[in-house]
Amino acid sequence: MRYLTLSLFVGLSAILFAQPSSNFNSSKNWSMHKKEVFFAAGATQMLGDLGGRDRIGTQNSIVDWDWAAIRYGVAAGYRYRFHPRWATSTKLQYGLLSGDDAHTGEIIRNSRNLSVRTHVVELSQRMEFIVLANERAGARYRMSGVQGARPKADRVYLFAGVGGLFFNPQSRVNGSWTNLHPLRTEGQGLPGGPSEYSRFTASVPLGIGFTYGISALWRIGMELSYQITFTDYLDDVSTNYYDPEILAAQFGPESAIAANPAIANHAWFGPGQQRGNPDDNDAYFFANITLTRNITYPASKRGKTVKWKGRTKF
Repeated sequence: MRYLTLSLFVGLSAILFAQPSSNFNSSKNWSMHKKEVFFAAGATQMLGDLGGRDRIGTQNSIVDWDWAAIRYGVAAGYRYRFHPRWATSTKLQYGLLSGDDAHTGEIIRNSRNLSVRTHVVELSQRMEFIVLANERAGARYRMSGVQGARPKADRVYLFAGVGGLFFNPQSRVNGSWTNLHPLRTEGQGLPGGPSEYSRFTASVPLGIGFTYGISALWRIGMELSYQITFTDYLDDVSTNYYDPEILAAQFGPESAIAANPAIANHAWFGPGQQRGNPDDNDAYFFANITLTRNITYPASKRGKTVKWKGRTKF
């Protein structure tokens, strides 16, 4: 993960400082990249109440990064570019998130011993601002003894949007992965407990990315996205401990086990004691490698070459 992040910023720096700004959308080449489909795969990181650094008070901050909790995600989407500097994209993304108190040396969280994995599916609509673009047509065919410039579709962009998110937190109970939402581990909906949470929430994706043209129709790139959510239950942890006897009677013994698996300092985790921090909603990161396909022109026209101002237009 750290190498992916380093590669992202090295690549961005190379494009920003090595490419001449005069190439930005020269001769309206941006219109040759109006419609694209893209695919992505990479790493995820949850910023919630579990695990993290060996201290408290860093939730939802990159300071609380937990390398051992990195998992994976995949995505696909469609991008429409309606202006030299502006595009909009629809993205469907799946990710597996993870958090585990065993990863931290902070004594309260480590003694609490909670762990979770969360499946998330997000559909988002984003606006993209293209900071820099180096786009031009090149030689479609390589001919012996003839030097041709490669097609360029290099872009650096920022994005923000809105989305809808479904999530399903799970934990190991008696050796098997168990859905936590039905277990009401904090007494949700019971007297003195919080309201039952929904597994659907809104999200706000924010991020940066770049693409590098590898052929007339294909480009590869990277994207780093921070997902703001409006729930504190991605990890099923938010408020206080509930009476384990009531949980077991209402929802079965698995509820009491999942609610409080503490292995040390048990007096810290009795009914009414703090279990999570309801003042900070959960968030997560995606760091993806992207593969983009230009679908602007129908297949019947892609094989034709047109001479245009000394360059080849497809």
